Formats: sequence, C-alpha cells, structure tokens
Amino acid sequence: MIEVRKLKLDENRRMIITSDIHANLPLFQQLLEKVNYTTEDYLFINGDLCEKGPDSLSTVAFARKLSAESDRVFITKGNCDVVHDYVFNGVEGIKNYIRQRKHSILNEMLDRHGKTLDEFATLQELGDYYQTCFGEVLDWLDALPIAYETDDLILIHAGVEDIPDWKQTSNEYALYAQAFYEKGHQADKTVIVGHWPVVNYRAEAVSSNSPLIDLEKKIIAIDGGNQIKKDGQLNALIIEGKEITYTYVDSLNEKTISRTYRDEMGRVGTVTYPNYELRIIQEEDYFTLCENVNLGIEQWIKNEFIQVNKCKTDLSTTFLSVEKGETVSVVDDRHEGYALVKSHIGEVGWIPKDCFA
Repeated sequence: MIEVRKLKLDENRRMIITSDIHANLPLFQQLLEKVNYTTEDYLFINGDLCEKGPDSLSTVAFARKLSAESDRVFITKGNCDVVHDYVFNGVEGIKNYIRQRKHSILNEMLDRHGKTLDEFATLQELGDYYQTCFGEVLDWLDALPIAYETDDLILIHAGVEDIPDWKQTSNEYALYAQAFYEKGHQADKTVIVGHWPVVNYRAEAVSSNSPLIDLEKKIIAIDGGNQIKKDGQLNALIIEGKEITYTYVDSLNEKTISRTYRDEMGRVGTVTYPNYELRIIQEEDYFTLCENVNLGIEQWIKNEFIQVNKCKTDLSTTFLSVEKGETVSVVDDRHEGYALVKSHIGEVGWIPKDCFA
C-alpha cells in the first residue's frame, strides 16, 4: 500500500503542476517565472527532481526552500529521487550506474567532498559516507509521499494499478510503471502523472512533448521529456477552477521563418522507444517511407537517421506548415535539405531549410 496524503484545497487558488525537472534548476526557475508563481498558488512537483541533469543537489535545495516558504508546495517522490536506495539495499549494479551516469546525485555527493567511487571498498562504506555527509538531504527525499489526493485529483509519479482500490498500488508500480496512459485505472478521480514522456504516446499523431489531457479516460500525463529528448521541455499544467491549461519552457534557440511553407501530405508521427525497427518501402532524396515493424504503421524517416533497418534514435516523423514571420525553435538543422523545428504551440516537425532567412 502506498503512502497517500489527502489535501483539502481552496478551489479559488490556482494549481501549478510540473514534474520531471531532472536536475535542471535554471529551467525550473524559468518555468516558475513564466507562470508568475507566487506563494498564493498551489505548487505541485510530481516526482523526479533528481538525475539526468547537471545539478540534482541544488535542485533539491531549491525545492526544499520553496516548501519551507509556503505550505502550499507539495512534492511527490519519483523513481529518480530514490536512486540512493540501491546503495543502501546492497544492489551491486548501482556501481556501474554511478560510473556511467555523470549526471547523478550520487556522483554529485562524491564530487562535493572530492571523493571517487573507487575509494569505497563496499556499498556499506559508500552508504555510510552518503549518510554521514548528506543524511539530511536523503532523509528529506525519503520522507516525500508517493501520492497526493484532492477532491478531484490523484497526483502520483508513474501511475496507479488498474485495481478496484488504487491505494493498494505497490510502491514499485507507483514509481516505475511504464506507459500508464495505455494501461488505464479504476480510480474515480483524474490521475496526473509524469515519468513516461508524453511524446511516446504519439507514434501516429503530431509529434509533441506537450501534456496529454484525457478527461474521459481520467488521465493527464505531463512529462515533457526534459533532459531526455532533444526536443524535450519542462511542462506546467495550470488548473484554475474548472479550466485546465498548460505552458512550457525549453532550452532551444529561436529563428524567424522567411517564407511560408505548406505540407500538403499531412504526414504526422513519432519514432519512440522501443519501436525502432524499420522496413524500407520507398527511398527519396531526404526521407524514406518505412514501415515501423513493431507498430505496423508507415512513417517518413529522415535518411540520416536510418541505420541497418532501424531508426537510430527517437525522432519526429511529422512535417509542419509554417508562415512567413513566424518564430520557431530549432531542434536540429545539421542535415540535408530539412530542419527539425518546434512551433510556438509545441508541435515538432520538419520544414525545408530554405524557410529560414
């Protein structure tokens, strides 16, 4: 049974909900500024303050400061916030994780005092170091609840099990469940999750990292792929009364469109984990029409990303139309003929390079 904290909220106050900050403190601060956050708002951080980004310790410190300044700040635990558990539970594989993941709170805690992993003969010794030097931080992370429940919402990092009593969800499922939107649930409230990048659900839709809001299915997914996807973003879901909106920030540079372009073929889609296997159908100068073998759908793949009947990485297969004078964010302009861009509404797709001034 997971730890659930019940909240009674003032419906006249604004709710701001984000998740998966992943140690990118400047982007989180930029998001708070963009939504004009004040201590009059309810602020929810739905897991994964840590890992993948460059500064987990400072991000945790900032979140603790926000929490201390307002009793309207609520933070749930994410799987990336408890990687230290593997050390304390004696899981030897965590050593390889530490060696391979430069951006980890576990490495930050070593670097803070000039230590290296090789200085510790056992996980017991390593755990003793972490507890001695960073016990307060780890205790704070461990004390975060798995879920918050309001009159209308459940906020949990990865999801709840599809069972009659959602509170019987296991901790492992709550923190690590993959593709929750595809599984569904039986709770009588809308479940808001992060953890699984929303673009992973858009294989046959316009590629986008913006929140997936499905009130009929009672699921809102908000992980924008920050620090994971090249076109990723940090999302904020905003609830004011019955109105639900969202905004986002990212770290991409902007360019202005110099000529209008219309994609008349209506090509949309995304290649995402784990569906990378392709069957070539028709090769053209810049893109190749392929069958996505796992999904059984056709997608236009940029030629440079095809390698031995596989797509090398996650990739938009959407083509955008743009207007002269429009500003777009540039995701990737290193390839022949076309550039990958993000529109002002968060759609990610290809346009001819000569659309730029």
